[in-house]
Amino acid sequence: MRPGAEIALLARGWIGTPYRHQASRCGAGADCLGLIRGIWRELYGGEAGPVPAYGSDWRDFGVGDALEAAARRHLVARDGVPKAGDVVLFKLMRHRPARHCGVMVAPDRFVHAQEHVGVVEAALGESWARRVAGVFGFP
Repeated sequence: MRPGAEIALLARGWIGTPYRHQASRCGAGADCLGLIRGIWRELYGGEAGPVPAYGSDWRDFGVGDALEAAARRHLVARDGVPKAGDVVLFKLMRHRPARHCGVMVAPDRFVHAQEHVGVVEAALGESWARRVAGVFGFP
């Protein structure tokens, strides 16, 4: 897996990028998946694979567990507490699939794209920590 400090630095470079649904360009626009896609391109030079269109409503349950399936296909599943450089998936509603993701930049902080706000660094407080649905590393 890639060094966590390198990935955390890349993620922090996206802070201030405006929120744009389905976008993945640092400084121009990104959603949460776009942040991960953009970091992937910075690390590996291209997309991991084609990205199907997806809705902006995280309450859309018709897509199933597509986010987790993509993470399992392209990233390395990890057990335990998330650490810097890890991709974290979040369940925004109990008993529903993960619908949000971010990148850990410290043991208690992560970077994510938030609608109406943009890409920000946030504390992995109790509210976020209890929603963690998966932890993955970049290969």
